[in-house]
Amino acid sequence: MILGILQARVSSSRLPGKVLKPVLGEPMIIRQIERLQRSKKIDQLVLATSDSSDDFELAAICKKSAVKCFRGSLNDVLDRFYKAAAEFNPRHIVRLTGDCPLADPDLIDKVIEFHLNGNYDYSSNAIEPTFPDGLDVEIFRYKCLETAWREAKLSSDREHVTPFILTNKRMFKTGNFKNPVNLSDYRWTVDEPEDLRLIQAIYHGLYPKNPKFDINDILEFVSSRPELKKINRMHHRNEGYQKSLSKDSAEAGI
Repeated sequence: MILGILQARVSSSRLPGKVLKPVLGEPMIIRQIERLQRSKKIDQLVLATSDSSDDFELAAICKKSAVKCFRGSLNDVLDRFYKAAAEFNPRHIVRLTGDCPLADPDLIDKVIEFHLNGNYDYSSNAIEPTFPDGLDVEIFRYKCLETAWREAKLSSDREHVTPFILTNKRMFKTGNFKNPVNLSDYRWTVDEPEDLRLIQAIYHGLYPKNPKFDINDILEFVSSRPELKKINRMHHRNEGYQKSLSKDSAEAGI
């Protein structure tokens, strides 16, 4: 079984409530779920959110979208993620995050196929980024998640789920899925107000004519409107993870 776990919460320091922000009249998270449900290789999709009262609306959205919901720790995301997976005892898990409303189901399926064919423990298209930020896909064996859950101690490992696996490569066989053309300069994730404006513009421009628009459609649309590519260029990939690493150093007294 391949289980997709979409982790999301309403609280966000940089853009509070971002997963509920409107995109063509629906919460952003619903637009992402629409795209994820088109994956042909994910057998079950679960949204893992926190047990905080702030995330009650996310649980309600799951019911509306016919998506299973798991609620767990707000800050220990690794614990929440592991317990969400344990209920299903899957063989492999696809990790997805709720700030990626342009997630591409075809790309997800290609990364899954790459992972299975290579017999990897962990695979991703973001170890050496060649895809736009916001199209990240991670897939790993359940036993790898179990090891990380049991052994990870750093705040950054607990908050971001997979760094323990990536920093212990001798323990795990990892695969990097690369795009022939480097598109890593594009930023299609949502962490800041400028990111959201870009996503809203893309949906307004593409969704009404073709709700199943893909990477090439987005590239063509953005390329014809240079101002859109520039709108969020001041922000950088993995800013949240870098903040967690700083917290690790503070806790260690460095």
